[in-house]
Amino acid sequence: MINILAVGLGGFIGSIFRYLLGIFVHSICRHSEFPYGTLSANVLGCLIIGLLSGWVDDSIGLSATARLFLFTGILGGFTTFSAFSLDTLTLLQGDSSGGLLSALFYVVAHIVLGLTAVSFGHWLARLF
Repeated sequence: MINILAVGLGGFIGSIFRYLLGIFVHSICRHSEFPYGTLSANVLGCLIIGLLSGWVDDSIGLSATARLFLFTGILGGFTTFSAFSLDTLTLLQGDSSGGLLSALFYVVAHIVLGLTAVSFGHWLARLF
């Protein structure tokens, strides 16, 4: 139960940070329709998860609950793209010779399935 609460609280915090970043970025790029807020959150989340995972793995040990709170909760609430990117890096750094192939499949599957799901969701929404 504590792990669920850790993820939930972290997700709450991360989502608020994402919202505030979106407001900030929109105030700078208010005349553009390009989703700079989302791009900013995804790239910043990737940077943060890369920095923190490297620091945590190399310097200090965190409990499983603390890792869930930080990585799955806060950064997952801020952007799931950061977790996706870390997973891809982990696949690339794997001991097996199929690491590159696995990572490539993972990336392509996310892009294709994600875009398909968004398109399908839009199609369903228009039906109703």
